Amino acid sequence: MPRDFWRHSGFHLLERDAASRLRITDDFLRAYLLRPELRPAEDSGPSEAALHERLLAAPRHAVSDAEIAGVEDADSQFNFRVWLEFRDRLLSADSLEACYRGLFDGEIRTPPLFIDQLVQIILRGILDCVDDPLELRAAELFYREQKVSIEHAQIMCADLETIDMHATGGAYGNLGRLIVEAQTPTKAVQLDVLGADNASRYWERDQRHDFIVNLNFGNPALAALCRVIERWIQHFLGLETRVAPLRQIEDARWAWHVGLDAQSNAVLNDLWHGRDMEPGRLARLLALFKLDFVDAADMRPEVAGRPVYMALAMDEENVVRMKPQNLLLNLPLAPRS
Repeated sequence: MPRDFWRHSGFHLLERDAASRLRITDDFLRAYLLRPELRPAEDSGPSEAALHERLLAAPRHAVSDAEIAGVEDADSQFNFRVWLEFRDRLLSADSLEACYRGLFDGEIRTPPLFIDQLVQIILRGILDCVDDPLELRAAELFYREQKVSIEHAQIMCADLETIDMHATGGAYGNLGRLIVEAQTPTKAVQLDVLGADNASRYWERDQRHDFIVNLNFGNPALAALCRVIERWIQHFLGLETRVAPLRQIEDARWAWHVGLDAQSNAVLNDLWHGRDMEPGRLARLLALFKLDFVDAADMRPEVAGRPVYMALAMDEENVVRMKPQNLLLNLPLAPRS
């Protein structure tokens, strides 16, 4: 029987439809209302408390501008407006997946925190039957920023929020508190490199985000990331792909590429156009990948059968901020009737 993981994500408050897409429930919406940004404080006004109570009782309640304007605190007014806009997006979509994809149609108005939470929840459903801790840890790159350390040619990725918390002795940040607080002492964080010898410990520490992964070419964690990418594409697009790590791109007919983050996208664009590179920019590339469509008919005719090259990179502060939406928006897909 598959093990449970990421219990704080909110996944367990959702329902699945016949196509295994995730459906919104009232309990899922209530979980947001219990967050500190929306939960009234002891000194909150009566109108704010009353609105919060109404929404707890009926999370789909249509809130008027007058009700928001009646909230005594300006910051609370803002928080309610942001959440209500997000809630309405959730409720207007057929599924959580459809809501996520729709966020990138035009101007992005949804806070990054909410977007990252959606990614985690959707991945939790996609990986429901996965029993490889390396694949689960690799999936964390999709929705949690990573701090990179390169020593002796080893590319080590650690969770940025955990690193910051460990350095300051503070508490966990917002991401990871959708439902419950992290079930660990916040001042006793131990950072270990996840590998075959200790992979089983991930199950007891999955909510701590305190495992480091090695993203060097040939390392199992990089192959695990490839599997997550394949699953993500298949779940959203219904297409079968094969993704493999790559040492370098040696292709005179290089036809298409996708950056998995803003940094790598810019570097790949410059390489493809043959532009001169600033010193150090290439050094920020952490990993290269080759993606092949199992069925070439799924690709745009002009590039059908050609590989898609991908890359992952860090920024000037050695931080990786992956954009998994790029895998849905930027692949050379054949037009669908």
